[in-house]
Amino acid sequence: MTTPCQEPQPVLLRRGIEQFNRGEFFEQHETLEDLWREESRPIRTLYQGILQIGVAMYHIQRGNHHGAVYMLTRGSTYLRPFAPACQGVDVADLLNRAALALEAVERLGPERLDAFDWSLAPQVRGVDHPRASPA
Repeated sequence: MTTPCQEPQPVLLRRGIEQFNRGEFFEQHETLEDLWREESRPIRTLYQGILQIGVAMYHIQRGNHHGAVYMLTRGSTYLRPFAPACQGVDVADLLNRAALALEAVERLGPERLDAFDWSLAPQVRGVDHPRASPA
């Protein structure tokens, strides 16, 4: 029997990840929200976590410090149960990158958020061989 983490990525997840990695954070939100709403199993929390990390990046673009901190923190909380990997997503890497972005956002504070180093923006990376995670 396969677990949801061993299942292939749904089409909307692949599309949302592509949008996320292109910096289309508003669009990835819409795509992954559709996927999240369609899914009734606990795997939906994985989609919500990715979505919220992307929303955090959108908040950084718009200068919303509080929103960025909140979404980086909350999104990471949703992702943790799926580490190290789920549905081909390297969740551990995304968590590490989100933590680096959060440190930078907190260090900059609300007044200097426009100086965010976009090389720190997380990317959703794949894994060669998805490993089962508790979910």
